[in-house]
Amino acid sequence: MSDDSSKAFDRQDPRAKHVDHARIEAAIQEVLQSVGEDDQRPGLLETPARVARMFAEVLSGQHLDPARHLEVTFEEDHHEMVVVKDIPFESLCEHHMMPFMGRAHVAYVPNGRIVGLSKIARVVEEYARRLQVQERLSSQVADLIWEGLEPQGVGVVMEATHTCMTMRGVRKPGATMVTSAVRGTFKTRRATRAEFMSFIGRPA
Repeated sequence: MSDDSSKAFDRQDPRAKHVDHARIEAAIQEVLQSVGEDDQRPGLLETPARVARMFAEVLSGQHLDPARHLEVTFEEDHHEMVVVKDIPFESLCEHHMMPFMGRAHVAYVPNGRIVGLSKIARVVEEYARRLQVQERLSSQVADLIWEGLEPQGVGVVMEATHTCMTMRGVRKPGATMVTSAVRGTFKTRRATRAEFMSFIGRPA
């Protein structure tokens, strides 16, 4: 994102009002000084403000209620699996505040009601735009769809790369974390789980 578009988010997006930009800027300036940087050199002069705008954007989901995306549903006599796969997402790990990113696969078996497929992607995105752990993120998406649509079952699989593992610590580039959350028939019926896994190209 360019600085101009980031500033536009800062000025115009109502979610930014929940963020204390001045406190973030002061904290980042302290961090720069603490690691021995010259926070007054040209390349760093605007860094605290940029970081404040970044946090306002990437953590904006904590001030939103993803349930609103499931308020509009449609009656449909369809009782077979619906799968939205390869939904890209990015989040910040709450342990080191470093990014993790990957793809989510979400499925549900309707019970007479369906929802627009873009709404599933929005649910994933808004839960991801919080300080997270991947396990919780998977469960939050599954629980909301389970409660909001009252389907026969829900399945969520998330695959992500965590920079807190690839850039620091054990430093294992290429390692991927896979989490799942299943509700209803996805939990009680092996055949339903196997069908979901086949759709997303993973072994049952």
